[in-house]
Amino acid sequence: MEQGVILAGFGGQGLLFAGHVLARAALAEGRAVSWMPSYGPEMRGGTASCTVIVADRPIGSPIVDRAAAAVVLTPPALARFEPMLVPGGLLVVNETLIEALPTRTDIEVLGLPCTALAREAGDDRLVSVVALGGLLARRPIVERASVRDALAELLGPSRFEVLAADLAALDAGIERGLVGGLASPAAVPAK
Repeated sequence: MEQGVILAGFGGQGLLFAGHVLARAALAEGRAVSWMPSYGPEMRGGTASCTVIVADRPIGSPIVDRAAAAVVLTPPALARFEPMLVPGGLLVVNETLIEALPTRTDIEVLGLPCTALAREAGDDRLVSVVALGGLLARRPIVERASVRDALAELLGPSRFEVLAADLAALDAGIERGLVGGLASPAAVPAK
């Protein structure tokens, strides 16, 4: 098993952190992992993405031409990464910032109000953690306990308040991901 996941949006949305959490969780489960960030020169607001590959065997290349799943938090990210999904892949869309519907009919689309859910969890900067929860609800690439442990490890013991908000954001994404609607009318079965 090898799954490539792309997380993409603007810098400052925590995408690299969410990818790092996913990678750490997979490492803790003894899996092979590749984590590759990509970002523009801007401090905040520029494009940012990361690719995480999780596999049960050594990974030959950190490059993903066709992803099993993608998290897109902005319209430019949707335009760039929707075509890279394999048929049957999962596209997690931040409905807070993206109004356009995905165009493909051969993928699963999960629409989440990531910013609103992050705000309810205690910090509206945690949109990527909410989206990660939605991704894991639909594609359990790693165990939830591994993700919680990875968050605790990355944030450290002295940042209890931050960890509590991150865990709440993750849980909000998982809960909404389990029952969340599909953003694409093409994904709704025809009558």
